[in-house]
Amino acid sequence: TATILAAANALIANNSERIDKVLRPTRGEGELITLTRCDDEIAEAEAVVHRLRTMEAANPELSWGDMAVLYRTNAQSRSIEESLVRWGIPYIVVGGLRFYDRREIKDLLAYLRLLVNPADTVSLLRVINVPKRGIGKTTIQRLTDAANQLGIPLWDVVSDAEAVRSLGGRSARGLLQFCELLHDLRRQVQEVAPSELIQQVMEKSGYVSELIAEGTDEAEERRRNLQELVNAALQYQEENEEGDLEGFLATAALSSDADSKDTAADRVTLMTLHSSKGLEFPVVCLVGLEQGLFPSYRSLDDPASLEEERRLCYVGITRAKERLFLSHASERRLWGGMREAAVPSVFLSELPEALVQGDLPQSGGAALRRERRLERLTRVDRDRPSSAPANAVRRRQAGPAPGRSWSVGDRVTHASFGVGEITHTFGSGEKVSIAVKFAGMGPKILDPRLAPIEPIAADG
Repeated sequence: TATILAAANALIANNSERIDKVLRPTRGEGELITLTRCDDEIAEAEAVVHRLRTMEAANPELSWGDMAVLYRTNAQSRSIEESLVRWGIPYIVVGGLRFYDRREIKDLLAYLRLLVNPADTVSLLRVINVPKRGIGKTTIQRLTDAANQLGIPLWDVVSDAEAVRSLGGRSARGLLQFCELLHDLRRQVQEVAPSELIQQVMEKSGYVSELIAEGTDEAEERRRNLQELVNAALQYQEENEEGDLEGFLATAALSSDADSKDTAADRVTLMTLHSSKGLEFPVVCLVGLEQGLFPSYRSLDDPASLEEERRLCYVGITRAKERLFLSHASERRLWGGMREAAVPSVFLSELPEALVQGDLPQSGGAALRRERRLERLTRVDRDRPSSAPANAVRRRQAGPAPGRSWSVGDRVTHASFGVGEITHTFGSGEKVSIAVKFAGMGPKILDPRLAPIEPIAADG
């Protein structure tokens, strides 16, 4: 409409580096642009969804597929997705995955599920080498085969230091460190809030430090998604005073399952501004118009970057064919920190007042919210003691002579566990490992070259 194009033209006129062109409307004046100021990002998501429901109910010709919500960063989709799920509105994320389908979110949730239930083998296999700890596929297969043959959960093998040293080969150190990490975190599940546990997993596993080391835009995007998972946990804690880790995981599961099997074309579209280029919708909601978010904090001290952000805002505005709704929050929880006051985007003050209804803030754009907390949130523990257990020294002298063959049914005596019987053998030749059933305990997987065992003669 003429109103939308006039607003877009007025905005982009603030850019000096541009080809002078003006888009001309092919339809009438249309409705004024609506600007909404919300208390926080949760209120903003609810306001957007309420707006979509109202539009759909009042306009029989409009379907969900005629509506889009645009945002600057992928992490912003979470609160909007959760609100859409709450109201039962089908949606699709274009140019990306739904929040709970993103790889880094699935990884972190797998860690959390392991803290609640170590026997969750699917989650264990997902993160046993994420981030990389030098645990190869061959080792994982050996451990899995052993667990299957013994009929016990994979965790029972992985968390047994003797079994790890026997079957793990060069991966043993990484496996022992992984188990120590999980044991350390499990001790805190009852004492620590879910948001704090997520932070600890991110830090102590090395997940965030790996993303920082990667240093790419994609790694930064993934890190913001992880911080948004912390925000999701903080929101859950605010809404559920007695909430624990299991409760949070159940909430996340509901959000990720909702509408995942829906294949209908009639869905609200969610996407970043970058993904929206070339697309148009009758109704568009452009959210998060705040300094440091849109325009992004990186662009605030760089005129060229600020012009690029303004071009992006121009793109967002011109995605709307008939109705355009803009919104910003008075405060926002950014990247897993406390709530901070948010300053309206400089772009809002560049729109002609006559074209906008609602609360048009004046903003000089000087105020800026930096990511002050990122350092604290993403620090890496450098002073942790070595995780190699004291008994990791190879005890070659304790075992029998190399080259001995071991068979199922053989009886052995162990310096600590007493007399037992071999129930399974894994591998062959020099690399053989054995499972021994000792009285009063589950099967133990041992490396016969290292373990303090002696065979018992058949007549003994």
